[in-house]
Amino acid sequence: MSEVLRPRPANELPWVLEALLFVAEEAQPLTTLARAAGVSDGAARKALARLAADYEARGLRLMEDGQKYQLVTAPEYAPYINELLGQGPGQRLSRAALEVLTIVAYKQPCSRAEIEAIRGVNSDRLVATLEARGLVEQVGVAEGPGKAKLYRTTMRFLEHFGIASPQELPPLPDAPQPETAQPL
Repeated sequence: MSEVLRPRPANELPWVLEALLFVAEEAQPLTTLARAAGVSDGAARKALARLAADYEARGLRLMEDGQKYQLVTAPEYAPYINELLGQGPGQRLSRAALEVLTIVAYKQPCSRAEIEAIRGVNSDRLVATLEARGLVEQVGVAEGPGKAKLYRTTMRFLEHFGIASPQELPPLPDAPQPETAQPL
């Protein structure tokens, strides 16, 4: 028999959400967290923002990809965690895989055709590799002929690169302008 949820003081809501995220095996949508805590989406979002701010000086981070939230360890403590868990350095990504990942990160959602238009070469294998590593995922299909698969980055991508959300990606550098000849 489950216990009846009693309303908690508003100042405890961040800790209720922290407990929910701590026991969750995967990232959780805002609506699921709000429903479990018995509050509105707006109240949950505000409490999650407070929780994220509290974590800035600690060993955890609240990651958010625009749709779901997850507790992760702070990237600066990865060497200690690897030592505890006995993991060596992870398998590195090739330059080509990083190119594809960058395109997906900045254009998401995007199709393989869009990736290939930017890179100028077939990228099927690289997209499949990134998908197998959990760094990109299919999020739907494009409108129009062919119904191309659309890809976006995942929570694992955010964790791998130590950012809390896609909005934290650094701005793209301005494209260099071709030099124009100066009249003599």
